[in-house]
Amino acid sequence: MTVGSWTLRPATDADLEPLVELRAAAMRPDLERLGRYDEHRVRQRMRDGYRPAHTSVLEVPGSPPPAGCLALRPDERRPGALVLEHFYLAPALHGRGLGTAVLRAALDDADAAGLAVRLTVLQGSPARRLYERHGFAFASEDPIDVHLHRTPRRIVS
Repeated sequence: MTVGSWTLRPATDADLEPLVELRAAAMRPDLERLGRYDEHRVRQRMRDGYRPAHTSVLEVPGSPPPAGCLALRPDERRPGALVLEHFYLAPALHGRGLGTAVLRAALDDADAAGLAVRLTVLQGSPARRLYERHGFAFASEDPIDVHLHRTPRRIVS
């Protein structure tokens, strides 16, 4: 089954705690697999890194809000690039093509602006396959994280 209709809206300060809980639910399986799940830390990292100005909240008709979120912020280390972070979907929505659709829209915007995108994914996460299907390539790794990078695609008009 695929999810058809969805929207992204700008995040607000009021979205923080629902997104904190969404992150905890979405990250739990991978963090447990790595032996790194900590109920406090998984939530605090979202609180510490939350920037509403760079975050969008995903809404899907018929799904409890928030259905997901995505943060795309300027990369302080690389002018002309973005960092994709806090990209989470409610676990009940996984495997329906929604992540692909949302990521594709975000990358289309980055491509139109000529911006590279980098991100970090946990070792062994199935999300890595999603990112690689969308042009992300291996940059580096450590025992916990894999760092991926994507150059902008040329827009043909």
